[in-house]
Amino acid sequence: MKEIANQIYYVGVNDRQKTLFENMWPLPYGVSYNAYLIVDEKTVLIDTVDVCYSDLFLKKVAEALQGRTLDYLIVNHMEPDHAGSIRLLRQQYPGVKIVGNTKTFGMLAGFHGITDGLYEVKEGDTLNTGVHQLSFYMAPMVHWPEVMVTYDATDKILFSADAFGTYGTLDGAVVDKDMDCSHYWDEMVRYYANIVGKYGNPVQRALQKLSALEIQTICSTHGPVWQEHVAKAVGIYDRLSRYEAEEGVVILYGSMYGHTEQMAEVIASALADQGVKRIVMHNVSKTPASYILADVFRYKGIIVGSPTYSNQLFPEVEAVLSKIELREVKNRLFGYFGSFSWAGAAVKRLAAFGEKMKWETVGTPAEQKQGMTAADHAACYALGKAMAEQLKSKA
Repeated sequence: MKEIANQIYYVGVNDRQKTLFENMWPLPYGVSYNAYLIVDEKTVLIDTVDVCYSDLFLKKVAEALQGRTLDYLIVNHMEPDHAGSIRLLRQQYPGVKIVGNTKTFGMLAGFHGITDGLYEVKEGDTLNTGVHQLSFYMAPMVHWPEVMVTYDATDKILFSADAFGTYGTLDGAVVDKDMDCSHYWDEMVRYYANIVGKYGNPVQRALQKLSALEIQTICSTHGPVWQEHVAKAVGIYDRLSRYEAEEGVVILYGSMYGHTEQMAEVIASALADQGVKRIVMHNVSKTPASYILADVFRYKGIIVGSPTYSNQLFPEVEAVLSKIELREVKNRLFGYFGSFSWAGAAVKRLAAFGEKMKWETVGTPAEQKQGMTAADHAACYALGKAMAEQLKSKA
């Protein structure tokens, strides 16, 4: 049993079976579902786990309780990967009081049919467990409307729901200082881009609210417990939620027969010739959207290319753009290019996308009919050069 602070135990589980999180996002390193148990004068469980792992989870809880009953369950987030075991937990501990807010209880009734034994908390309310003094702060739309966080003033611990979470299982150690965290940072960016990305403003409001607290440990519902890297984890969320980007360019494109890809190669070459070192190219038919979104959040320049397909964008390009639009990514430099065989429509539709996103359009779009000519090559090179120059001017 992992004790992460005085009387506070980690009782989460690892999922190395699931290949797609939310049935969409790849999990090359798996994912953890984190829950925490305070064994004080009162016993308090903070969140549960996916119902698929309820048996292992309940055994961990019972082991940490050592024959004691469970007094409280704090529900910071009702998403099923964290709240899926609530009904089974209530069956095992029928007297447990479920702590949440009004919106929590509406979802609790909807998902589990539980309407009794509830303990409602509002902004700033406290719960004394003996040694530990807990307080509650609402964080709506980070990234569901009922989300709240719990702060332990005794050990300066923030139980943060999904905030500051990351993909990746916990392979032995639980606390960051006891493990190599290198692969978690890219996975944190990808997790944010995939799951939280649309809600930058609510994240900012939550960060401002929590800035008044002294936080020495962050216990998220996914990934490591942050102690050594609290400032780094908070900094990543702060930067991403402000849509602040690094100097670099993402080129995402679709190509049926290689002609649009040739255009992308010329644009990338121009960027490199102008000194841009961070250039990421994604063939949308091969790279999962999960990774493309992460790079769109990471880099300032976005260049999109598509062939015309039945007078529309190439379907895989359109699918990625719809995910970007859903996340309302702000403050990007935008370039675009396209190809066609007999009737061009892609460039026009990419222009409309850029206008909808309110991005700053850079350079002149390149449009190619059938095979590449010297003029097409020059237009693509000019587009890459214009993006590089604009990036440098914004640096």
